[in-house]
Amino acid sequence: MQTGNQRRIALSSMSGHTRGIDLKYRPISYFWARDNHVPLISDIKGAERRKVYERALEDGNTDLIDASLLQPALSPEDRSAIAGIHPIFMGGEYLPDTDGREMEIARITIASTTQDVTCVYAKQVGKRIRYRVVDEYEGMTLDGKGIRTSLQPLTLKQLVDFFLKTWDLKVCLDANFSEDVIQRNDVQGFIVDASSSFYAEFEDLVRARVDEWIDSLPRHEDDED
Repeated sequence: MQTGNQRRIALSSMSGHTRGIDLKYRPISYFWARDNHVPLISDIKGAERRKVYERALEDGNTDLIDASLLQPALSPEDRSAIAGIHPIFMGGEYLPDTDGREMEIARITIASTTQDVTCVYAKQVGKRIRYRVVDEYEGMTLDGKGIRTSLQPLTLKQLVDFFLKTWDLKVCLDANFSEDVIQRNDVQGFIVDASSSFYAEFEDLVRARVDEWIDSLPRHEDDED
């Protein structure tokens, strides 16, 4: 891994970062869908299976999808079968199962060989909401326990701070971008998906944090002011 002095940014455009993002936004509830038996796209673990369903929703062709593709989790045999097609199909399929009434409230998918996914799960425990960050490697990519509670749903800023403190975005970017000159589009493209069924601006804030990392790098000597 190269140091910051060895790594330079090739683009001079600065992002607006969090400007215009409602950092204080807080959903009323995470559990309305579960309480009303309404299925959510976020119930599907697999990143590629989720994309198939999203495209079908856009095209109005959900009736043509094999029901087995829409189940929350695949059997070990089915996971092995789709992994044999291409490693990218493994993305999300190895996340831990939700515990009881847990809901996935946010996820980040990266452009690794197996399209690794990291998520935040939440569930009601008495009067409090319990959150945990999970990955597909039994916590090996996480720092600390990645657990917290709150009396009400988190604000957007609280959620992203909690998520990116446990799954350290900056460390991940440092490890994956060690070449001399970095292109902003390449770094942003490393985040394949940042999504939430409960926070409309979750992706915007995650990408703003990516921009903050990029803009913290030394400028290329040929950059324009």
